[in-house]
Amino acid sequence: MTDLILTTFDWVPEMPRGFVRDLRVRWALEEAGLPYRVESVPFRDRGAEHFSHQPFGQVPWLTDGDFSIFESGAILLHLGVYSDALMPVDPRARSEVIEWLFAALNSVEMAVLPWALIMFTGDTEETPGRKMLDKFLDTRLKHMETVLAEREWLAGAFSVADILMADVLRLADRFDGLTRHPACRGYVARATARPSFVKAHADQMAHFAAAD
Repeated sequence: MTDLILTTFDWVPEMPRGFVRDLRVRWALEEAGLPYRVESVPFRDRGAEHFSHQPFGQVPWLTDGDFSIFESGAILLHLGVYSDALMPVDPRARSEVIEWLFAALNSVEMAVLPWALIMFTGDTEETPGRKMLDKFLDTRLKHMETVLAEREWLAGAFSVADILMADVLRLADRFDGLTRHPACRGYVARATARPSFVKAHADQMAHFAAAD
């Protein structure tokens, strides 16, 4: 393993702080005890170099030696190779972690994110579109409630799947979206009480605050 460099924005507005997705990578790196450093790119002026690493002009990306990886899920899968604290070695257990990681990204986040974006705006009008998003989110959370009522973590021991799922669910929890789903809320509380999350969150908040 070569030097790991996590790249994020130099600054973001107040609202998304604590939820920018470099947090997922910081969390994983802290869980595994992997050495890394953080570098920044401008939030307001995203140049060609930025787009060469992240084609959508977003963050984060991880540099590992002479190549870089974008998308938080892909980065977490990459880091899983380095530590069984993130990904089990056993093929069957590893497969279960991978399927839940993709479930967090494809089945749950696709319901949470559009709903959360509306909540960010403060628009509470009961439009047909809003009702549809409410129902979609509730359906996904009901399924997760059933799963999480029966287990502490998604795939046995804590893994990258839990980093992703907990981060997705805590965005819903930010706007009280987990009020009727106590198992989901308890799961988020367990995950975010881990010292690695506490440090990763504090580091991200300090990083952005330093640029104010």
